[in-house]
Amino acid sequence: MRRAEAVNAEAWRVYGAHHLRRGTPLPEAARIDWGFEGAGPGVEALGELTGRRVLDLGCGPARHAAHLVRAHGALVDAVDASAEQLERARARHGSLPGLRLVAADAVEHLQRSGPYDVIYSVNAVPYIDPHRLLPALAAALTPGGRLLFTVLHTNALGDGPSDRVTARPEVLRLADGGDLTVQMWVLTTELWTALLSEHGLRVEHVDVLDVPQEGNHASYRLFRVTRPVRVSSRPRAGKPPVPHAALGAGAIVYGPRGLLLGRHRRGTWELPGGTVEPGESLQETVVRELAEETGLRARPEDVRLLGTLLDDAGGVVRMTVAARVTAWRGEPSDQPGESVGRWRWFALDRLPEELFVCSAQALTAWRPGLPIDHAPAHFTPYATGTGDG
Repeated sequence: MRRAEAVNAEAWRVYGAHHLRRGTPLPEAARIDWGFEGAGPGVEALGELTGRRVLDLGCGPARHAAHLVRAHGALVDAVDASAEQLERARARHGSLPGLRLVAADAVEHLQRSGPYDVIYSVNAVPYIDPHRLLPALAAALTPGGRLLFTVLHTNALGDGPSDRVTARPEVLRLADGGDLTVQMWVLTTELWTALLSEHGLRVEHVDVLDVPQEGNHASYRLFRVTRPVRVSSRPRAGKPPVPHAALGAGAIVYGPRGLLLGRHRRGTWELPGGTVEPGESLQETVVRELAEETGLRARPEDVRLLGTLLDDAGGVVRMTVAARVTAWRGEPSDQPGESVGRWRWFALDRLPEELFVCSAQALTAWRPGLPIDHAPAHFTPYATGTGDG
């Protein structure tokens, strides 16, 4: 999707040059307009700003950033890929202490300049591939930090969002006539929420911002997001496990690329693993489940049993054996007929929200310092299987 982003970069160059030529005035901002003038909540939605490190992503001429510095004492990095927009910003705000104007690709800046206490973006997020942007956003936000951004939901013609992560053409109107064609990721609220959760970000609230002009169907969504200090967990469903299938094993596959987790069709993120079958050793269960669910190959001697977790799931005593897989072959991939897929490697400090309870329990048994919340479980370590590994 870098081609779509290249189209957008050229469009913003032309857009900025257009405003430079016509000398478009830059009045001081008295608030943040989320999506369009007068839209959304006030600056208080960003939380405490005095002395905080703040990023304005896709700042344009940096009107909002300058307002946060002057009126709220924030230390703001205002980043935009358009040199022309930043030329306008420097002409007006270049000498303002506490404001740093940066010409850069958003993702490259996030990768080298975090962490930030607050990150916000007014309408810039939909111009960057979410698969490229969201991991960088999550990594650049401090635990407990806030992320607020607006996205287009329905355009002026009434065309609504997509449930697939793909860009589509949209028309950007220029002052004094003319237009530009850009590529935008216009996604459903549910899809944005799922993508954010995958990267360890929690959506706290979504504001609906409808353009008030008669005949204009444009509507925006303001996402209020946090990077939680602790990761959440939940059951897959409200029903307890089937009693005869309550003994399971969870495989911790961790290496240089991170921790392997997959998405269950019921929405939880979890370790590879499953039910112990009659006649199997626990190591054989881990090897079989790992192959069946991910396609990875391991040997029983590559499995270290860490211990047994006991909890109460709807009146059923559930037993889960946590295991560490120390060596494997292959690349993880979705397997036909399995309920868990979308296998991905996660850094331990950026685990996704809504871990499956049993996986969360196994992970904290392996590394007690991980900031994961889950239902209590009694862990009995095995003398030969403990340790970080």
